Amino acid sequence: MTAATMRKASNSSSASIDERVAAIDWSRVTGDLDAYGWALFPRLVTAEECEQLAGLYENDALFRSKIVMARHGFGRGEYKYFAYPLPDFIAALRTALYPRLAPVANRWNESMGIAVRYPAAHADFLKRCHKAGQTRPTPLLLRYGEGDYNCLHQDLYGEHVFPLQVVILLSEPERDFTGGEFMLTEQRPRMQSRGEVVSLRKGDAAVFAVHNRPVRGTRGTYRVNLRHGVSRLRSGRRHTLGVIFHDAK
Repeated sequence: MTAATMRKASNSSSASIDERVAAIDWSRVTGDLDAYGWALFPRLVTAEECEQLAGLYENDALFRSKIVMARHGFGRGEYKYFAYPLPDFIAALRTALYPRLAPVANRWNESMGIAVRYPAAHADFLKRCHKAGQTRPTPLLLRYGEGDYNCLHQDLYGEHVFPLQVVILLSEPERDFTGGEFMLTEQRPRMQSRGEVVSLRKGDAAVFAVHNRPVRGTRGTYRVNLRHGVSRLRSGRRHTLGVIFHDAK
């Protein structure tokens, strides 16, 4: 799969990305984010698009860096960060999803007493990142094989952090791989951590908190700290697309 092929395909589907994002039940998504710190976008990406995106992994010209997790203690497996310009399909996802999530991010920050507010358009938020020296794109493709896993972590990358991000599963569980569940843990003040397994099928996406989120308690609103990761693959190969809205230093 070449970059030109993916760009041609994404040019024909960019309008449908806007339509798909507009068709999401955002009332449900907002409620789930408030209640659990994550929400599901079922079948956001088609099976054909999943194959095209996963196929980009072999084209090193599209990426700015490759990370082998074991070298850094991140787990096992590897991932690559895309370079600018992003493939049109991924850029369109970023552009379409961000303005729907910005109101949630602003409301969360207000309830947690955080002064930062996010502009309505993703391009304006990227200008803020770039002005602060965060100029490297953060969307990434991840590839796992048998025995691979991703330790629980947070994708922060610099001073400016958009508090929500999206993961899209590009492989089919129980056919392409077994194991490899997407996991979230929530660390609550003076309480034991709570874990949750997010069940995804090929083409499903999940939006989740990058760092922390507000929870209403009996004495007001408090912050909980979230981390995410992937459990050990028992067999096969798993590809995932990560869509992060802030850029990195």
